[in-house]
Amino acid sequence: MCHKKVLITGAAGRIGQVLREGLKARYDLRLLYHNTVLPGAPGEEVCVGSITDLDRMVEAVNGVDAVVHMAGNPSGASSFEEVLETNIRGTYNIYEAARRTGVNRVVFASTNHVIGYYEQDGVYTTPEMPARPDSYYGVSKAFGEDLGRYYVDAFGLSVICLRIGSFQPAEAVINRGGDRILSSWLSHRDTVQLVWRSIEAESVGFGVYFGISNNTRAYWDLQNAREELGYEPEDDAEAYA
Repeated sequence: MCHKKVLITGAAGRIGQVLREGLKARYDLRLLYHNTVLPGAPGEEVCVGSITDLDRMVEAVNGVDAVVHMAGNPSGASSFEEVLETNIRGTYNIYEAARRTGVNRVVFASTNHVIGYYEQDGVYTTPEMPARPDSYYGVSKAFGEDLGRYYVDAFGLSVICLRIGSFQPAEAVINRGGDRILSSWLSHRDTVQLVWRSIEAESVGFGVYFGISNNTRAYWDLQNAREELGYEPEDDAEAYA
């Protein structure tokens, strides 16, 4: 059986490391590092470069079947200048590199902060509702979603945007300081499943999906992820409530 080759950007990050471990049996992995470079295991390719360098990203993307784009500035407290190069230019570089090299599928790590003001207002949120970002970080990820939509329509890419919730181990739910995580939690194994289903969802050209577990208290809607990606989350934060 010939495995697909998948590039994970931001492979040294918290999510990147979980995906590396969780996807290694399913795919041949190419791991993109920047500041922190981890040694490669047998069967893995390691590459080093900044997502702000378009020429380097063309090299990193070339020859893979899909890109899982996790790299970027993850801080909700970031200034506009702090998200400009990594989250805005960097995301452009990933889509553009995919276009230039003929890589069809990009899985983009978006965030729940794209719709953060709905949460502040207590509004149950579905993916098709207009963005209401709560920070420059949220704005930068809304840009990434819209840019992905453009690349789908203009150049025929296929882009899956995952609005990731509270990505944490179960211990963080058990030892929580507040109850928000009971609604927003995304477990490690559900993260892995959501990403591989996003890679494999051949019938989807473009989609925006919430990245949370099967939380009883969820206020972000998972229906389209279940129907279009076949996502079947196994965990529920309520088990630790």
